Formats: sequence, structure tokens, C-alpha cells
Amino acid sequence: MLALLASGSSRSSSNNKLAESENSAQNSNNMSWGTELWDQNENLAIHTNRGIDALDKFANFLRDRVAIETEYAGKLRRLVKNYQPKKKEEEDNEFTSVQAFRNLLKEVGDLAGQREVVSESLQLQIIAGVTLLSKTLREDRKKCLSDGATLQQNLTAQLSSLDRAKRNYEKAYRDSEKAVDSYKRADMDLNLSRAEVERYKNVMTTKIQQSDDAKNEYANQLQKTNNLQQQHFSMLLPAVLNRLQELDEKRTRGFREFIVGAADVESSVAPIIARCMEGIVKAGESINEKEDTFKVIERYQSGFTPPRDIPFEDLSKCDPDSVQDSHYSNSTSNHLTIRGTMSANKLKKRVGIFNIFGSNKNSLTADGQKEDFSDLPPNQRRKKLQAKIAELTQNIAQETKARDGLMKMKIVYEANSSLGNPMTVEGQLNESEHKLEKLKVDLKKYQGFLEKASQMPTATSSPQATRNQLQNGHRTSRHSNGSADDHHDDGDDQPDDAGSLSRSDSEDNVAQIQNGHNNNNNGSSASPESGLGTSHTSLPGSGQGSANENAIGEDTYYETEVETLNPVGKCRALYPFEASSEGSIPMSEGEELQVIEIDQGDGWTRVRRENNSNGWDEGFVPTSYIECTLYA
Repeated sequence: MLALLASGSSRSSSNNKLAESENSAQNSNNMSWGTELWDQNENLAIHTNRGIDALDKFANFLRDRVAIETEYAGKLRRLVKNYQPKKKEEEDNEFTSVQAFRNLLKEVGDLAGQREVVSESLQLQIIAGVTLLSKTLREDRKKCLSDGATLQQNLTAQLSSLDRAKRNYEKAYRDSEKAVDSYKRADMDLNLSRAEVERYKNVMTTKIQQSDDAKNEYANQLQKTNNLQQQHFSMLLPAVLNRLQELDEKRTRGFREFIVGAADVESSVAPIIARCMEGIVKAGESINEKEDTFKVIERYQSGFTPPRDIPFEDLSKCDPDSVQDSHYSNSTSNHLTIRGTMSANKLKKRVGIFNIFGSNKNSLTADGQKEDFSDLPPNQRRKKLQAKIAELTQNIAQETKARDGLMKMKIVYEANSSLGNPMTVEGQLNESEHKLEKLKVDLKKYQGFLEKASQMPTATSSPQATRNQLQNGHRTSRHSNGSADDHHDDGDDQPDDAGSLSRSDSEDNVAQIQNGHNNNNNGSSASPESGLGTSHTSLPGSGQGSANENAIGEDTYYETEVETLNPVGKCRALYPFEASSEGSIPMSEGEELQVIEIDQGDGWTRVRRENNSNGWDEGFVPTSYIECTLYA
């Protein structure tokens, strides 16, 4: 029961409020400034002025907001521009995190564009409308106040006329009363003559007439004043005040429309901003740490296998020269492994004494790499070559289609000369043939590069792996004729196809021979060539082994055990070289050799070639005559 009473009371209260609101709306519609505020002209003038000032204040607010929006959009665009990836960072675009960041920058740039749209829309639509409305309202208000002032002046003038007529009437009436009194006294006075009495009578008559005239004038002015006053307060002034009311309502209505319009401008770009936010979220969700990890492996994987365990080396059972040689080989191979796998693209060829002939004939790509990508690790090189071959194949297909189209066009022109001149297509056809031929040559060249890269023997073993093989007891005895026998501590009789002399062993032997054991130097100089030319461990084909043995007087050949080194790279001869002294080997232009010892700063590089007639042919060549590519 109580609940029913409460619900009934709530319904009745809501109905009362609704009725009150309806009554107030009806009353507001029936009420006007002309009837309700007929005596508040000055206050209404002040109110309308303040209302227009509020509208101007709103316009200034919008201008400041537009300036903020424009500045914000500009700073966003500068922010996006400053954080755009540099050209040197484009290679990291394959990672999902970098791609997401670039998409984020793109979405932020779109956000800046939407802020610019808001700024322009507010400027062109809202601020312009507010400024125009304010100007119109001020002009209309000024005109209304001017009309009201004119009406008030007319009423004031009429009231002044009424006041003067009244004063005149009052004066004339008093004068007539005095004239009547004077005549009555004169008429009763027996001492006055009839002429004097007649004069007083005439004066009385005149004053009475003047009083009547003033009375009539007063009555007329009073009627005019009442009529004007009634018209002023019932028609003229209410019309002016109603115009002020309409002006103020127009300002208020415009205020509402402009505020709603500013919100609509903001709402119009809200869906696009929401899509930008969705794009940012999508960019963040597109980041895949596993995919990035895989791409890091793809980028930096060299293809080498980790080195095996380093065995214990008993110094008491090893030759000191061999131990020293082993340390040199270990440090060299380890250094090459680190440089080759981590920063092979930063490795620069040292300039030798033949720098004048050392121009690099291998052209570079747009990103600063060699044309055959030989400065990259084997796996990366093969990937680059495969990508290049795919690109060339696609270009050849496109160019072939273009050539076929030109050929069909030429046939059509030849069949119907009115359609065109066949000679105009001839030049384009020749150019297309030239491009197609060049693309095919490049494709064949890169296919050759890929074939060589696929046949590289060091693709699965790093130079560091050789260190473990050397420390496992491998020893090489290289005879004067260039042949080599492998001696293993464990008795295995396996051939070593990569055995070579280290520079330290060669220089030690040279020092021993030059200290008095060798008297036949053949006039060689003190260069690395001459030192090698006098060594017992001379290179294949030198012919110095037997001569040195005879000079020493030994019955057997001079034998030195050294540790072998795998090739650390390959090279290509840029120029032909004729061996002019012992220790060096000749080479022809374009010949490919294996690098077994890099330039140590003296301008010479130790290389090896496979000579079918004499086994492995090793020696030194000028560094500036070759183009080296070290294995990663």
C-alpha cells in the first residue's frame, strides 16, 4: 500500500513538474521585453552589449583553440619527420617491431592531419560565422538604440511642449483673475470716470481671452502628449524593445549553434581518429618476437659450425717452433673468424707498395656492398645472390613483354602505315633489345656468382675450427719440390689438403740460412720475396731446397715440421704479375687463387693455386694486384 502511495506521489510530482515546465514555456512565449520591460531601456542596452561581448569572447576562445590545434598538428608532423628511419636504418625494416613503429608514425601523421582538419573547419565555419554574427548584432543593436533614443527624444519634446502650455495657461489664468478683480474694484469705485472703467473692462476681456486661448493650447498639448505617450509606450517603444529581444535571442541561438557546430567538427573526425587508434593497436599487435628472432638469425647466420674443444697440448712433447707456430695460427684464425662472422662488411683491404695499381674493379651496389656480395658471409651471400637473380628474372620477364608489345606494334604499323611510322618503334625496340641483353648478361653473371658461392668449401667450417685440427697434432713436412707429407701423433696416414707454411716459420728459416748456412742468395733483395727465396722451406718450383742442403752438407733434405692452415679467403688477380724473385709466383689477369695468409703490412699476400702438374703451388703476390675476399 505504501509502495502504491509512493509511486502515485512520484507520478503526481513528475506531472506537476511537467505542467510547470509547459506553463513556463507558454509564459515565456507570451512575455516580451516591450510589455514587461517597457521601463528598462538602459538595462536592456547594457544586457545586449554584454551578450555580444560574450559572443566575441567565445570567438577569441575558438581562435586560441585553432592556434593550439595548428601548433599541435605542426609539432606532431615535426615529431613524425624527426623519427622517420634514416636511409642507413632501412635494412632493419624487415623486423616486425620496426615495421610497427613505422606504421605508428604513419598513424600519428594521420592524427596530425585530422587536427589540421579540425583547425581549418573551426576557422572557416565557426569563427567566421561567430565574427559575422557579432558584427551584425552590433549594427542591429546600434540601430535599435538609435531608434529608441529618437522615440524618447520625441516624447521628451512633447512633454516639454505640454509643460510650456501649462505654464502659459497658468500665467494667463492668473492674469485674467487679476484683470477681473481690477475691473470689479474700478466699477465699484465712484471716483473713477467711465472711460477708466471701460479701460479696465477691456483689459479684463483681453486677459480672459488670453486665458481661454492658453487653456485651449494646454488642452491641445495635453491631448497630443497623452496620445504620443500612449503610442510610445504601447507601440513604438515595445517595437524597439522587441527588436532588442529578437537580437538577443538571435545571439543566444547562434551561441548554441556554434557550440554544437564546434562539437560536430570534432565529432566528424572522431571516426578517422578512432581508425588511427585501431591502426596503432594493430601495429602493436603485429609485433612478433619469434619472427624477429628468426630474421636476426637469417641476417647474421654465417653458416659456420662452432669450433670443437681445444685439446690439451703437452709442451714437453712438442717442438718449440711448432708450438709457437700453433699459437700464431690460433690467433690468426680466431681473429679472422670473429671479423668474418660479425663485421665482414667493415673489413678493408690494406694498401701495399703497389697502391698505384690497386683500383677496385669490382663495382659496388647501392648499399656499398660488392657486386658479387663476396664481402658477406657464405649464407648471407647466397641469399643476396638468390634475391638478385629473382629480381633480374622478373625484370627480364617484364622487358620481354615490353619487347613483344613493341614488335606487335611494329608489325601493325608495317601493315597499315596510316596508324604510325614503323621507324619510330625501331629505336625503342633496339633499346629494349639492348636492355634485355644486358639483363641476361647480368643474370648469367650472378648465376655464376651463386654457383661459385654454393661450391665454397668453407661454408660449413670456420677458420677457428682449423685451430682445433692444428692442435690435435697435425704436422706437415714440406719438401723442396713443393710436396707435403702429413705426420699425425696418433699414427693416422690421412692427407692434409690444406697444409701451408706460416709466415713465422718461413721467416725463422730465412733467418737461419742468412746467418751463415746459405751462401747462394742469387742476388735477391731484402724484401719478403728474397727472404723466402733463400729458405729451405721454399715454395713449390723454387728449386732451392737441394742447393741449401748441399750448402749445409747434409745427406738428407732439410725437413721442418709446421702446422697447416686452411685457406682464409680467396682472391682474383686484377693485373698479370710475373714473379721476379724467389718466393713469389706468377699469375694471370682474372685468375682466382686461395688466400692462405693475409697481408701483414708489408704489401704482400700469400696465396695458393692448384697446379695439376706440380700439386699445390704457393707463393707471395703483391696485395695491390689482387682483390681479396675473406671467408666469414
